[in-house]
Amino acid sequence: MPQQGALLLGTAPEGSARVMLDGEAVPVAPDGRFAVAFDRDAAPQAILSATLADGRTVTLPLAVAPRAWRIERLDRLAKVPVPDADFVARRPAELARIAAARARASDAAGWRQRFVWPATGRISGLFGSQRIYRGEPGSYHGGVDVALPTGAAVVAPADGVVVLAAASPFTLEGRLLILDHGHGLNSAFLHLSRIDVAEGSRVQQGEPIGAVGATGRATGPHLHWGMMLGRARIDPLLVAGAMGK
Repeated sequence: MPQQGALLLGTAPEGSARVMLDGEAVPVAPDGRFAVAFDRDAAPQAILSATLADGRTVTLPLAVAPRAWRIERLDRLAKVPVPDADFVARRPAELARIAAARARASDAAGWRQRFVWPATGRISGLFGSQRIYRGEPGSYHGGVDVALPTGAAVVAPADGVVVLAAASPFTLEGRLLILDHGHGLNSAFLHLSRIDVAEGSRVQQGEPIGAVGATGRATGPHLHWGMMLGRARIDPLLVAGAMGK
């Protein structure tokens, strides 16, 4: 179902030369399969189109269902404190590494799989939640948090290639691991205490990749799992389904 924060798989009409979502090209596999996603703040309608081999264009309007996000209003707090000098000095290089990792394309086929949870426990943070500071919105939460003790195992939710493995903790994300699942779909795992895979290595669904921690900006040990397809942030809860304990 198209909805904000959702990932959808589809099959293009046979012989399609091109598939577009709202005017942007969508990668299509040789068998016609493709993936599209709708950001947390996606508009109520999207247009999916396919250009056929004979030049005709087939369009499919999609109604994107809105979702009710958890909003917390903090009228006595300012939006953000003034960042310290260390953060200001280090952050641009960290962001550049993250952007470069997400731009790396692989032939991984994990995007086709039914995803599993990388760790199971109490969900302590929901995708899309947001705080409003004195009327000024803060950044929304771009993933799902799972509260677990330091050292708890984290496994690959689907097949992928390691495109970033930060041995030295980043200022915000701590020890950060990013997997590319193919076709522009990637998973990020934040605040890890340990990373057990190297950049460039292939991992299979269910394979151990690291351990829960509280590195970076974290108030306690937990796993933050974020997902993106292109520029769209996705709700992992919609991708993996209800957590089986």
